[in-house]
Amino acid sequence: MENKEIKALNKRASEYSNDIDAVVAQIKQVVVGQSAVVDRIMISLIANGHILLEGLPGLAKTLMIKTLSDTVDASFNRIQFTPDILPADIVGTKIYNQNNATFSTKKGPIFANFILADEINRAPPKAQSALLEAMQERQVTISGETYQLSKPFLVLATQNPLETQGTYTLPEAQVDRFMFKVNVNYPKEDEEKEIISRMTGSKVPCATKVIKPAKIIEMQKLCHEIYLDDKVRDFIVSIVFATRDPKKYGLDIDNLIEYGASPRASIWLTLGAKAHALLQGRGYVIPDDVKDIAVDVLRHRIILTYEAEAEGVSTDDLVDMILSKVKSP
Repeated sequence: MENKEIKALNKRASEYSNDIDAVVAQIKQVVVGQSAVVDRIMISLIANGHILLEGLPGLAKTLMIKTLSDTVDASFNRIQFTPDILPADIVGTKIYNQNNATFSTKKGPIFANFILADEINRAPPKAQSALLEAMQERQVTISGETYQLSKPFLVLATQNPLETQGTYTLPEAQVDRFMFKVNVNYPKEDEEKEIISRMTGSKVPCATKVIKPAKIIEMQKLCHEIYLDDKVRDFIVSIVFATRDPKKYGLDIDNLIEYGASPRASIWLTLGAKAHALLQGRGYVIPDDVKDIAVDVLRHRIILTYEAEAEGVSTDDLVDMILSKVKSP
């Protein structure tokens, strides 16, 4: 790609990054800390992906997605997953009208721009699977009729890592459809003080709408146009292949990995790196864009062996090992 084209992409990316900064500024007026998590949510929105947040209750997971929806002139629905939830409670159903002997469609809460799938692992597999078509194909089928979902469409799912009673482990096929899996941690001491001040004062802060859905769709289109050099593409492929054939890259971790990452890892590493570059106001990807998001993309896509779990080795540890070994361009 010529320098002229790169400069044009840089200019467009810089303009959109100002819009993103305005959204983030509004979110930070409400949410204290959690900058890394907010950053990942924005990247997944721009890359048109979905995000799974794992963390203890009370860490602002729900507040973050609700606040994001408040900054965009778009719809938001919260779905509380429970053991007795049915697919129809998510996507909707057909209702019979006795007056005129006809069926009408009652659309479910999935028909919104921003979806909070709260405590997704509390729902049985049949209900969880109702999300798969919506997340992958951006459409919903109700009694044989297919309905397209609104754009933009972002699913933010949460799960509690400690509670196992009354929960259903997400199948690998479903987890793989999430662009990111992000761990949400406790706030720092000074952040906790700020949380108390904001949430117990006379006026609770709220976000204002600063962006239109059409602008987000434009960003999503630009994300695909961000320049990716062949060397950076090869770097992404090497990272993913190192999870499948570690010895080829000088890594003695074969006994720790049961299954490596799927091709979706390569796709989301690429789109995530492009979205990360756009956030920085750049029209091209650098290796650091890939490294910055690698753990969150690969965390849920590497299946550990029993030996790794027994030794206390996490997927985060393995990704760090791979990044330290795979040569960066």
